[in-house]
Amino acid sequence: MSAMPPLPQSSSTPPVQSQRVLAGVMGLLVGGLGIHRFVLGDTQGGLLRILISFITCGIGSLIGFVEGIIYLTKSDEEFVRVYQVEKKGWF
Repeated sequence: MSAMPPLPQSSSTPPVQSQRVLAGVMGLLVGGLGIHRFVLGDTQGGLLRILISFITCGIGSLIGFVEGIIYLTKSDEEFVRVYQVEKKGWF
């Protein structure tokens, strides 16, 4: 497995605090409500998760559950890079 490059840090930018545990737990518990995406600052993604759960009568909430598991299995550095800096939207 290749090593991840360190997060770019400039002297004017404060380090980004990882929201991995909070977003992961919210994804596991209430993934269908998209709260884990709102925690990450992705309002559009959160609203989309709510819409998917509503249209599929709750079955679409499994997407949030799976995302929660994925979040919790990543390292803090990888999570910050992928979901908070690069703002990856799905899985």
